[in-house]
Amino acid sequence: MKNIILGTIFALTAASAAQAGALVDPIVEPVVIVEEATTSSSAGILIPILLILFLGGVALSGGGESGSITNVN
Repeated sequence: MKNIILGTIFALTAASAAQAGALVDPIVEPVVIVEEATTSSSAGILIPILLILFLGGVALSGGGESGSITNVN
């Protein structure tokens, strides 16, 4: 009888110890990823292309007498 009582106490103690902890999510620090902002590669070439187009337009339109005033006698 003494062995049955000791076995029961041992079984209850082991069962209660196994269920003592609750399932809790572990605390995990979030990983911070820092990403450098990338600029467009076409931004650096845009201004020189516009300058070339402007100078080409000025060169093609120059050389005429479109704005000169002629004297009529």
